[in-house]
Amino acid sequence: MKDVKGKMLIIGGHEDKGDYETLSEEDLLRKNAFAAEGVLKRFLTTLNQEQPQIEVITTASLIPEEVGEMYQDAFKKLGVERVGIMHIKDQAGANDPEMLQRFRSAHGILLSGGDQSRLVSIFSGSKALRIMQERYRDEEDFLIAGTSAGAMCMSQVMITGNRDETSPLLKGTVFTGTGLGLLNQVIIDTHFMVRRRFFRLAEAVAAFPDYIGVGLDEDSAILISANKTIETIGSGLVVILDGRKLTKNNFAEVIHGDQLNLHHIILHILPKGEKFEVAAKL
Repeated sequence: MKDVKGKMLIIGGHEDKGDYETLSEEDLLRKNAFAAEGVLKRFLTTLNQEQPQIEVITTASLIPEEVGEMYQDAFKKLGVERVGIMHIKDQAGANDPEMLQRFRSAHGILLSGGDQSRLVSIFSGSKALRIMQERYRDEEDFLIAGTSAGAMCMSQVMITGNRDETSPLLKGTVFTGTGLGLLNQVIIDTHFMVRRRFFRLAEAVAAFPDYIGVGLDEDSAILISANKTIETIGSGLVVILDGRKLTKNNFAEVIHGDQLNLHHIILHILPKGEKFEVAAKL
């Protein structure tokens, strides 16, 4: 996308597996505290509105009601009352006139975690997606955010899964598909450290060497401004794999199960407060 004016907040998040009832009290507190005390505060300061209108999209989640309540509670603790929850369950909902008006009037939109493929199947080609794309492109004060699955679906190329997260760098381990396309030339991966996803992101970059791979730890996020400047946020690390200067890449030559050979893939490891300027627009 060219000449983008909006901002995007991409959050490593905590995986939404529908296991709230089995989580310990400590894990629940950690799940909520990260959102309330860290990233959501930055979400609000970036919006820079006295009385922001926020919409949370729970489409990816198997427990949308619980997720919606969690975000309403978290934002309420930060002094924000105008938080709408959009339980869009099918393509008809993504084209519903009432829902579309909410997409147009919100200062910020947040996509929750869950299943990124479900988000794409429901929003691809929809009027709701078109509104988000247009507002992200044209409005300086518009902010769109995604956590976990809601983060991974933002790019054109989206990781949908993998055979084995701990396997060596073999062709065919990672599955990719088409995301929502708000970001170009970037591939997002989340839960990066705890899930040991270095190899799967490296394979994704080998398959799409014109793309930058961004791996987000659970306690980390990136704020993307003008579709080209990345600022790191949170206590975790952000890993960037840049394959644009590869001198050797055998991905196209080998068959599934063969080892990949990558020369001169560039690695950046960034703590909070760092900025990464992408030479070509995302």
